[in-house]
Amino acid sequence: MEELNHRQPNSTRMTEFILLGFPGSPRFQLFMFILFLIIYILTILGNLSIILLIITYRHLHTPMYIFLYNLSFLEIWFTTASIPKFLAILLGRSRHISFSGCVLQMYFIFSFGCTEQLLIAVMAYDRYLAICYPLHYSTIMNISLSCKVALGCWLGSFLVMCIPAYLVTTLSFCGPNMINNIYCNLDSWIILSCTDTRFIELTFFFIAIIVVIGSCMMTFLSYMYIISTILRIPSTKGRQKAFSTCSSHLAVVIIWYGSTIFLFVKPSKQTSLEKTKVVSIFNLIVVPLLNPFIYTLRNREVRDILRSVFCR
Repeated sequence: MEELNHRQPNSTRMTEFILLGFPGSPRFQLFMFILFLIIYILTILGNLSIILLIITYRHLHTPMYIFLYNLSFLEIWFTTASIPKFLAILLGRSRHISFSGCVLQMYFIFSFGCTEQLLIAVMAYDRYLAICYPLHYSTIMNISLSCKVALGCWLGSFLVMCIPAYLVTTLSFCGPNMINNIYCNLDSWIILSCTDTRFIELTFFFIAIIVVIGSCMMTFLSYMYIISTILRIPSTKGRQKAFSTCSSHLAVVIIWYGSTIFLFVKPSKQTSLEKTKVVSIFNLIVVPLLNPFIYTLRNREVRDILRSVFCR
């Protein structure tokens, strides 16, 4: 307590931070810039194509594609919240980011991430209803309900993330202003702060537990029931087809939840920041790139539409 009181009078109101990104030679930085620029462009084009397809073809206006539309729209903004600044750093532009800009970046990245957690869980539950209760699916899940559920995911995520965003603005800093990450992460703020951060750590930890673990349990329980139902399908070809779709979905789910749990559901801020930066790449770049291909392009209905468009 004496040490804390000794440090607090010297604390200052930080006006800007410096994002360190990844270390390396100029040639390595250029290689990383080209690689991530290509991935970013593919992510935007892939998700934008899915959005345009769903808007254009009316027979895709179903609950499942409503959720896919929201997921694709989300992925565009999720990557845009962090990758352009990271690309500028790799290109040798300014690494500086203002205090308010850093808070907003953290808020939007965490809000989009929270929304994705909920959407993935809702999509898994939607598939559970479609496969396990096919005769009642149309009466349980309709367009109106799916739109309301998707809107609830967006509003709930952006509202709950106001809490850690506000708590961050109350922190004081008395040391260096360098953030050892590719974006403004909560752990980086906590490490740089010279005030007591236990309350904000516990608050964010419990939010992450409720959102991440809760949605993760809902997702995997849904898939457990789906797999149990698939195993009872008499046709071998039908089982293989269903398992093929489920395995691809589960691959993205495992990557997303595994990396998210590593990043956010941890009781200590002392986790290696270098490991955190590498895992952040999966959340911010890899998963948004995979989602259009895994969730949509493996769907026969969408493939038939794309084939007819290109043939035309």
